[in-house]
Amino acid sequence: MAKPDPLHGVTLKALLTDLVDYYGWEELSQRINIKCFTNDPSISSSLKFLRKTPWARTKVEALYVESLDSKHTSAGY
Repeated sequence: MAKPDPLHGVTLKALLTDLVDYYGWEELSQRINIKCFTNDPSISSSLKFLRKTPWARTKVEALYVESLDSKHTSAGY
């Protein structure tokens, strides 16, 4: 049976908010070096950038999936 898509039903805003809550802006900008995370970061400015920049969105989505795996591993799932 195929593994369910962890991004299914998750909005970009929810995904980004979860990443900021989990890592904070500073660590997030170290993991993905894009200007919207390093210079005066905010959810709204980051969403604008990520919606029009597919390569950056792909990196953010991959980090989100990785963070889900880390959360499940540390929670003992």
